[in-house]
Amino acid sequence: MSAVLAAPATAPGAVRGAPFRVMPGFRLSLGFTIFYLTLIVLIPLSAVFLKTFTLSWEGFWSAVTSARVIASYKLTFGASLLGALVNVVFGGIVAWVLVRYQFPGKRIIDALVDLPFALPTAVAGITLTALYSANGWFGRFLEGTLGFKVAFTPVGVVVALTFIGLPFVVRTVQPVLEDAERELEEAAASLGANAWQTFSRVVFPTILPSLMTGFALAFARATGEYGSVIFIAGNMPMVSEITPLFIITKLEQYDYAGATAIAVVMLVVSFIMLLTINLLQAWARGKSGKK
Repeated sequence: MSAVLAAPATAPGAVRGAPFRVMPGFRLSLGFTIFYLTLIVLIPLSAVFLKTFTLSWEGFWSAVTSARVIASYKLTFGASLLGALVNVVFGGIVAWVLVRYQFPGKRIIDALVDLPFALPTAVAGITLTALYSANGWFGRFLEGTLGFKVAFTPVGVVVALTFIGLPFVVRTVQPVLEDAERELEEAAASLGANAWQTFSRVVFPTILPSLMTGFALAFARATGEYGSVIFIAGNMPMVSEITPLFIITKLEQYDYAGATAIAVVMLVVSFIMLLTINLLQAWARGKSGKK
């Protein structure tokens, strides 16, 4: 007896051969995406620009180029850049250790990486200040023995921004290392490559885009950081005063237009730097042959 194979039933309204989509169509999804981004991102940012436009050009230029504001720019962007670079190096090492080695307490260390995400920034600032002040655990040795002061200096700002930016680099690089093909490293070693050649020519090109992404995220977070910095910075004008604190000071003085003018400068500079990093990241992906 020959078996009769019944054709699968087709859902009502379905077109034979059309791909099955779980989510709604492109137009509906794109419309929702644009609406959500407009509501959450574009409208608040446009409000900042509109408030700034109430100033004349002379008033805007005076608000964003005073000596005290320029000093806060240098500290904020310089410390953010330095903190992100430190996290690229040591965050990459932490990600490498967590992926490539097995050791007791690995899960605890892996959980500690996310602590800056969960810890309130004010608590982080108070903790860092207690550690690096003159009578703190670390500060007692650094300042009392070595004569190197961390708390209430620009160095303390870098320490705080490094602390809050570490998870961005680790969590960006870690999944790329987990998905990396070990066979390529073994093949390079079998062809006579030493450890440095294997890392520089096989491993590093693979993780470079993720390192740049982690750098961009850590830098972006650091430029707007407030809670973990104000305690350890000391907030001395022209020395350790960050731009977000200066914006808060303007708001407390009811100078809303001056505060938004400074915020616009930070927004534009951050956008340019992030765009540059993203273009470099796309170039690195293209050079490695990845989409």
